[in-house]
Amino acid sequence: MDLGISGRKAIVCASSRGLGKGCAMALAEAGCDIVLNGRNTDTLAATEAEIRGRYNVGITSVAADVSTIEGQKALLAACPKPDILVNNNGGPPRKDYSQLDREAMIDGVIQNMVTPIELLQAVIDNMCEQGFGRIVNITSMSVRMPIEGLDLSSGARAGLTAFLAGVSKQVAGKGVTINNILPGKMDTDRLRGGFKFAAEQSGKSIDEVEAAITSDIPAQRLGNAAEFGQTCAFLCSTHAGYITGQNVLLDGGLYPAAF
Repeated sequence: MDLGISGRKAIVCASSRGLGKGCAMALAEAGCDIVLNGRNTDTLAATEAEIRGRYNVGITSVAADVSTIEGQKALLAACPKPDILVNNNGGPPRKDYSQLDREAMIDGVIQNMVTPIELLQAVIDNMCEQGFGRIVNITSMSVRMPIEGLDLSSGARAGLTAFLAGVSKQVAGKGVTINNILPGKMDTDRLRGGFKFAAEQSGKSIDEVEAAITSDIPAQRLGNAAEFGQTCAFLCSTHAGYITGQNVLLDGGLYPAAF
């Protein structure tokens, strides 16, 4: 399917690996020029080389922490007027709520709520003026279904979801959509780290932990970054202009609800 966004400019935050990389790859396949972002320069360079080897699109790599003002300025300097913004960022580490101090809570909210709002504020006016814009926020299934130890991440992402629900209505008539993708159990480094933690706590092997988790997923497998990226690319397409303010679950059927 031609997504109708060839030649569009996309900033994809935290895109040197994982789900962000999946989104960058899919948007590059659709013909978008990409601003890649990551903190590890070697990983970032490897991802840039991989995309250049597969797709004939413009690529700019920005090594920066998107949570910082300096990092955001660097991204926007590379692409001041993007047509597409994919908000993605690492979350706070797994920790029991009782162990969170004020500094940790502030940092978590900055990572998973404040940062995407700040970037949206920086790009949305131009999107509205030109009559086209796509903003996709990578949040988490934990916005709907709590995950023990990720209370801070879940709370910050839920705050972002509520904040942008109203904003999406304000800009919908100007050709700008804002949607969230909620990943479930995706095959990422973060999830693998959770497997290791669970194995250490339970005395089971990592393979046993993974088998137990995937057995609870109706699809009987983990999700992957490629299919996640294709969903993101569709939401950024010309065909998705009537989809806005939505939370799209990619969880293999794990969330137990009819709606």
